[in-house]
Amino acid sequence: MLSRVIAVSASGLKSSAPLGAGLVQASRSLHTSSPSLAPVPPLPEAGKVRHGILPEEFFQLLYPKTGATGPYMLGTGLSVYLLSKELYVINHETVAAVTIGAMFIYGVKKFGPGFAASIDKINDEKITWIEEVKDQAIACYADAIEEEKKEQWRVEGRSMLFDAKRNNVAMLLETNYRERLHYVNHEVKRRLDYQLALQNLKVRMEKEHMVNWVEKNVVGSITAQQEKESIAKCISDLNVLAKNVKAKATA
Repeated sequence: MLSRVIAVSASGLKSSAPLGAGLVQASRSLHTSSPSLAPVPPLPEAGKVRHGILPEEFFQLLYPKTGATGPYMLGTGLSVYLLSKELYVINHETVAAVTIGAMFIYGVKKFGPGFAASIDKINDEKITWIEEVKDQAIACYADAIEEEKKEQWRVEGRSMLFDAKRNNVAMLLETNYRERLHYVNHEVKRRLDYQLALQNLKVRMEKEHMVNWVEKNVVGSITAQQEKESIAKCISDLNVLAKNVKAKATA
């Protein structure tokens, strides 16, 4: 059972090796030197054992020379040698040790599977929790990478935004310049039109004054006899015109 606990613990550490590697890489990134991207090797698995305490390597070491029964004969011969030479004397402590050993083996056989199952369950829960933490960390880092890419994209587009703003400012300045130029042109034209209208009015007033002055002088220079002769001439011309019109009408 103890060997199983060791094996399960080792397998748990092995399954959590990627997380350990990530933590090691995170701690290495704090150094100023260039970090090593090589993965951390996983922990070795626990070897197989026989009879709960004897490693399998011991039997494999003696197998080429002694065969399959060699380790058992070595243990039996060593025990017989210790007892025959009285290097180990059987007393009440031996009986107590055998009793305690038997009770220990009985306890392992009786309660070992349930205890091992509970240990495996706790270990699986720990592994699940570690995997969740790892997945959350990976998701967090992935989101951070996406945000960083978006920020880089925004930084790249900032130059285009600044160019557009510069163009807008240039267009506003050009529009303002055009409006002021149009205003100046309109004001100058209005003043020139005023000066032209003023000159035309002056010329017209001068012409009217000249006509009135000439007409007044001409009328003043005409005598009563000239006026009668002029009226008679007009009447005779009108009579001639009337006759011509009648002649054309009868023809």
